[in-house]
Amino acid sequence: MEIQFLGTGAGSPGKFRNVTSTALRLLDERNSVWLFDVGEATQHQILRTTLKPRKIDKIFITHLHGDHIFGLPGLLSSRSFQGGDGPLTIYGPKGIRQYVETSLRVSETKLSYKIHYQELTTDGLVFEDSKFRVSAQRLDHKILCFGYRVEEKDHAGELNVEKLRADQIPAGPVYGQLKSGETVTLPDGRTINGQDYLGPSQPGRIVALLGDTRQTPNAAKLAENADVLVHESTFAKGESKLARAYYHSTNIQAAELAKRTHVKMLLLNHISARYTGKMALELQSQARDVFHNTRVVKDFDEIDVPFQKVAPEGTHS
Repeated sequence: MEIQFLGTGAGSPGKFRNVTSTALRLLDERNSVWLFDVGEATQHQILRTTLKPRKIDKIFITHLHGDHIFGLPGLLSSRSFQGGDGPLTIYGPKGIRQYVETSLRVSETKLSYKIHYQELTTDGLVFEDSKFRVSAQRLDHKILCFGYRVEEKDHAGELNVEKLRADQIPAGPVYGQLKSGETVTLPDGRTINGQDYLGPSQPGRIVALLGDTRQTPNAAKLAENADVLVHESTFAKGESKLARAYYHSTNIQAAELAKRTHVKMLLLNHISARYTGKMALELQSQARDVFHNTRVVKDFDEIDVPFQKVAPEGTHS
C-alpha cells in the first residue's frame, strides 16, 4: 500500500504544484489504484509516474470545486484508449454524476467501459469487500464536502511451520486448511486445530484522506488511530482567522488533530501558491513543533504505508 501525490497545490495549477489528486496504490493488495480527487491535468501527471490508468477502478471525490474535479472528464476519456475496459466506480457528493455525464455528452465522448456512480449525501459506509472498507464523513467547507477513511481488514497470522514439523504434521494441502484456521483430521487419526498453529493476526492499515475543511468533529472520526492522515494545509501558523473565513485549515490545526487522534504520520497537502521553497519547509517546521512526524508533500512523492509491528504472544510491545 503506497500513497502517491499527483497534485498538492490549492486553487489553481502552479509551476511546482499541480492541483489536487492523490493515488492510493493497492497493487499488491487488489491489483488496483484508487484516486482521491482529480484536479486539472491529473492525466498529465500520471504520465510522469508508473501508474496505469487501466488499473484505476475507484475514484473518490471530496467535493465539486473545480480544482478537485476539472481533470476527471479527460482522464475518463483517456482510460478508454489505454486498455481500461473494466468498470469504474465514482464516489462523491450529489452532482458528480451530472457533471461527468454532461461533460461526456457535450464532447460526444464514448467510453469502452461502464461507470457506476455512488452519490453521497450523508455520512457512513460507502464500500466494503473482503479486504477493505471505506467510510465517509461530511466536513465543513463552502459546499458539500467529504473526507474518506480507508480501513484494511486484519490479516491472518502466519502459519508456524516449525511447530507443525515438530508435531510431525506432513506438508501438503493440509497446511492451507490450517492457515485458514480450520480444524482437520489427519490420516493417522489426529484432529488438529489450525488456530493452534497461527501467530497473532496482523492489524490492517488505516489511511484517512480529508477534503478541504475547517476544523470539525467529523475530521477526528476519520483520523482516529490512522496510520496516515492526509490533511489540507492551505494556511500557516497565525492565520486561523483567515482559514476559518475561507473554510480551510492551518498547518497547526492539522498537526493538533493528528496529535489528538493518535495518528502515526501526517502528510500536509493542498498548499497555497504563496508557500514555495523555504516557505513550504517553514509550514512543515511549524507543524512539527506540534506533531513531529509531519511532512509537507510535493507532487510525485510516494509514501509507503507500513504495517505496525505485532508483538509475539507472551511479550509486550
